[in-house]
Amino acid sequence: VCIGLVGGPPRALQSCCVDPGLAICLWVCWLFSCPSSRPLDSAKVVRSLLKNMLPFSCPIIKTSHEALRLCLGLLSRKRHITRTSLTKQLHSTALLWSADIVSVHDAGGVRTVTLNNPKKRNVLSLAMLRELDVHFKEADAEHSVRCVVLCSSGPVFSSGHDLKELKIDSGGTAKIQEIFSLCTRVMTSIRRLSVPVIAQVNGLAAAAGCQLVATCDIVIATERSSFSLPGAAFGLFCSTPGIAVARCVPQKASAYMLMTGNAINAQEALISGLVSKVVPEEKLQEETDRVTSAIVAKSRSVLALGKKFYYRQIQMGIEDAYTEGEQVMLHNLQYCDSQEGINAFVEKRKPHWEHTDQKFSPCAH
Repeated sequence: VCIGLVGGPPRALQSCCVDPGLAICLWVCWLFSCPSSRPLDSAKVVRSLLKNMLPFSCPIIKTSHEALRLCLGLLSRKRHITRTSLTKQLHSTALLWSADIVSVHDAGGVRTVTLNNPKKRNVLSLAMLRELDVHFKEADAEHSVRCVVLCSSGPVFSSGHDLKELKIDSGGTAKIQEIFSLCTRVMTSIRRLSVPVIAQVNGLAAAAGCQLVATCDIVIATERSSFSLPGAAFGLFCSTPGIAVARCVPQKASAYMLMTGNAINAQEALISGLVSKVVPEEKLQEETDRVTSAIVAKSRSVLALGKKFYYRQIQMGIEDAYTEGEQVMLHNLQYCDSQEGINAFVEKRKPHWEHTDQKFSPCAH
């Protein structure tokens, strides 16, 4: 606040702030010393704010930047904004994003996204969903990412939505609608992601947490893991979680989970098709590494094409699926990576992928 009052330089924040959320709010104080009703150029505000936050280096500054982009993106739809409206929106966003409830780590083409709120059983709160939405979008856009591993800290993978946020008297139906809409966007973005998403489960996955698991492309779970759709017990049937579960679990099994709320163990989940592999807890990371290594060794562009058609053809009749599948195969063969893979197999060598959908040209090779 003192920095804001005296109009000190934004870089001075580096020596007194550790938390980006607080730093953002202080920077707002410094930036807007003008009357609250005076209109400001939105584009200049965005550029100045992001530029002056770059000197900060802490584990979650990237997340805070994305919070700013989301917040200011909404406000910048109008040519001019006021200090009051910007400060109000920015402050609420910064508070939601300042806690490191989702951590991200990159290594060897694998992006690991960790649900990191064990004290609250990794609930899919509005703040958590916002972060996941951003991280999945980033993974899709970054060419170096070959696959995503979604895991959690603590004994619970995720207990689903934060029921406190679903009380109508706490925020009204508009806020609840935002939570459900954002959750849907996160789930659909996993399916639309260009790279495979692997759920690494070591504990309970309940309600929307079970939905998150069911939505992932591959699921590796420990023997102690369990899965449930207990919403009816709380007066809120797991209607949206059931959408994902019913698409990978047979009808009788999914109906059992939805209508009784009883949890199924890892082996039952494996038999019903909810998970891909069950391993002892001490072997979880080893098995995950084995799967990610196999994925990273493939062409990103080929897997992206294959994943997209795989989920598309499931919804088709078999004849239509074969008809479109033929065209997808022909299209795939035109990729440089496709011809490189075939040539490498014939020549008994490892392929050298370009990881693009660039078409093959015989003259260029």
